[in-house]
This record gives sequence, structure tokens and C-alpha cells, in this order.
Amino acid sequence: MAKPGPKPLPKNVHLLMGNPSKLSSAALFDDCIRPETEIPAPPDHLSAEALDEWGRITIELEKLGLVSQIDRAALAVYCQAYGRWVQAERKLAEDGDKALIDYSPNGYKQISVWMQISNRAVDQMKSFLTEFGMTPSARSRVTPSSPQGDLFGNDNGNGQGKAKPDYFSPRR
Repeated sequence: MAKPGPKPLPKNVHLLMGNPSKLSSAALFDDCIRPETEIPAPPDHLSAEALDEWGRITIELEKLGLVSQIDRAALAVYCQAYGRWVQAERKLAEDGDKALIDYSPNGYKQISVWMQISNRAVDQMKSFLTEFGMTPSARSRVTPSSPQGDLFGNDNGNGQGKAKPDYFSPRR
């Protein structure tokens, strides 16, 4: 069976890239949910390293209009994976080259536990980075716009704020 193509990008990431597939404005705005850009509060269970990453990355995502309250869980998973990766890398650095390889009970060489933790955390981070459009390849496709202004054209006409979309109105 053939593999499906890549997952579609969120509409706001598509716009940041300059609308490369030339979608109509109706396709970009009519059927999409546009939650308000807002940094959610971090969960209490995050490690210190995860909280540091939360503070760093949410500011950048807010600048691009890519974060909202509904992204809290996905951001928490990404940040906690980042925290685990930092912890594993510190342990690997502390133990030096001997920390890279362990031996099984039968005496065979295997990847150390800390290296496995690091590798799994990197895999988790990478999957969530792509969800938020934060991989190097995604950045290379993003074209900066003129001063940020209103990304979605929701300006109320006088340049003083966004008109709030009515998410709950019935469709006709």
C-alpha cells in the first residue's frame, strides 16, 4: 500500500510560508478554527529544565501566532521531553565515554540507559517540533512578513485590535 503524503500544515504556518500552494483565502479562513494567540500557564509537574524551555519557546511561538490555550498539553510533552534530554545529556557528559555503552547480563555490549533516554527524548521533541512548525526545514520555508501586524486579517478596520471570531455560530 502506498504511503500517504505529509500531514497538512496548520493554516497559520501555511500563511507564514507565503501560501506556497496558492490556496484561496476562503480555503485558508472559512473552515479553520482560529483560537486566540495566548501563552498557556505551564503545568505544575514540569521539571526546572522543562520550565525554562517553556518560557523560552512560548514567547517565540506567540510572536508567530502559533500558540494558544489548547496547545498546553502538546507544549508540556515537548518541554518535559526537552527536560529529560537535558538531564540525560548532563549524565552522559558527567560519566564520559563509559556512559555510552553498557553490558547486558550475558556480556554483550548495548546502548546505555542514559543514551536510550536521550535518544527517546530527542524523538519525542522532534515529533512535537514538527507539530508547531519549529524544525529547521520548516523555518527555511517560512518567509517573514512585513511588520507582524494582524496575521489573520482580523483587524477591525481602525488598526486598534482584532475582531473576535464567532466560533460557535451555526453554519448555514
